[in-house]
Amino acid sequence: MHIIFETPRLILRRFTEDDAPLLLQLNSDPNVVKYVHERPLQTEDEAREIIVSIILPQYELNLGRWAIHTKADAEFIGWCGLKYLPKKDEIDLGYRLHKKCWGKGYAIEAAIHTLEYGFNTLKIPLIVGKAHVDNAASLKILEKIGMKFIREEVEDECPIKVYTIANLS
Repeated sequence: MHIIFETPRLILRRFTEDDAPLLLQLNSDPNVVKYVHERPLQTEDEAREIIVSIILPQYELNLGRWAIHTKADAEFIGWCGLKYLPKKDEIDLGYRLHKKCWGKGYAIEAAIHTLEYGFNTLKIPLIVGKAHVDNAASLKILEKIGMKFIREEVEDECPIKVYTIANLS
């Protein structure tokens, strides 16, 4: 297991192809993918394809979406991480958790430590966070972790709010 970092309650690690069942379980919940305009996954093969074609290539850049497990019981609860978006030449902070884990502070904890990792270890100068304009919970997380609202735009036919935070170290 390739651990990226630990927080007081969480372990964040790299995904592997063997994690397809975990990703399927997360991304098959319509509530979880409601604001990202993805259709719920149907099969492990679809989940594996996302891991192979989208998640794993980011690791070559020392970035990526990382699996989140609780320290208490090693339960997989979702993912958080940094992703390079070549179209805009920016590093994006993202997170996605199982619905049963919403409202427990896990996303904030993972996101804060992800920003610290990005700034202190990877020396990234600026990190972007984006969320659907109607996703109040996700927008609140971006604000709580210190990101500042920059603008509204449409991305992939989806109205979003864009936030940024600069590396001040």
